[in-house]
Amino acid sequence: MNEHAFPPALADLAKYGSSSHPEFQMYEEFEAPEETAWWFRLWTGNDEVDGREFRFFCMEGAGGYTGLWLTREGRPLEAQPVVYLGSEGEIAVMASDVGSFLWLLAQGWGPHEVTEEREPGPVDPDLVRIAERNAPGGRREPAAIVRQAREEFPHFTEVIGAMCR
Repeated sequence: MNEHAFPPALADLAKYGSSSHPEFQMYEEFEAPEETAWWFRLWTGNDEVDGREFRFFCMEGAGGYTGLWLTREGRPLEAQPVVYLGSEGEIAVMASDVGSFLWLLAQGWGPHEVTEEREPGPVDPDLVRIAERNAPGGRREPAAIVRQAREEFPHFTEVIGAMCR
């Protein structure tokens, strides 16, 4: 298996493609480690970090990255939290896992709705079907998904801050 290949839930989302609301542009596979290292060093201003603890899978229009934070040792990729590092320095844990992230998207929530408390877009029936296929029974209110992720990973901002120069 290709080490950059998406797990099934993200592969299903990648087939959907991109969305204007919530705004995201899926990659075909996880970003290559050398690309992640280049961008992460630029974003943090720190040549000593390489972002190896992340697997980025999409970008939003302003250039912010969304990906998995590989913090749950020994757990599958789908069980890792989904995080956002924005082009203007925004930092957020969006969801505790990929299934919860799919439900955020299905209900019109993307990085900007999480970080800026924007009004969400409409429910997207295609994204709802993807979430139902990959996280049946996982539908919750978006605010509850974000709140759980922030409670579970309260130090994410400090972890990233410690890497920045």
